[in-house]
Amino acid sequence: MNWVIYAILSAFFASLVAIFGKIGIKGVDSNLAVAIRTIIIVVFAWGIVFMQGNASDLLKISKYSYTFIILSAIATGLSWLFYYKALQLGEASKVAPIDKLSVALTILLAFVFLGEKPTLGNITGGVLVTAGVLATVFIK
Repeated sequence: MNWVIYAILSAFFASLVAIFGKIGIKGVDSNLAVAIRTIIIVVFAWGIVFMQGNASDLLKISKYSYTFIILSAIATGLSWLFYYKALQLGEASKVAPIDKLSVALTILLAFVFLGEKPTLGNITGGVLVTAGVLATVFIK
């Protein structure tokens, strides 16, 4: 499979995160829900690593890569904590689109920090995503 198929599958399962999460956190502390979710993800991810036989590659990863993997994990954890709290307090149909502002922010940060070149397509896409989020959340 190519990256587009994986990205579409990611979007599909990400949409289920909002729906299942909103249903699941009713009457549950959002931080506790994230902790439970994280345990499941850890078991699931390590299960895949062991089934693929990649666990020995842990020793081959550079300190540089470890640093950024750890930073990414911290960002993921903070994102999940805030996302679940927002889901607990707000409507999934509004929380999820705001969360997807990450698309526009990622495009911008990729230009600044990764040196990726802006194109008409990704600038237009970022603007449209932002406009779509604003419309979804604020137009009644």
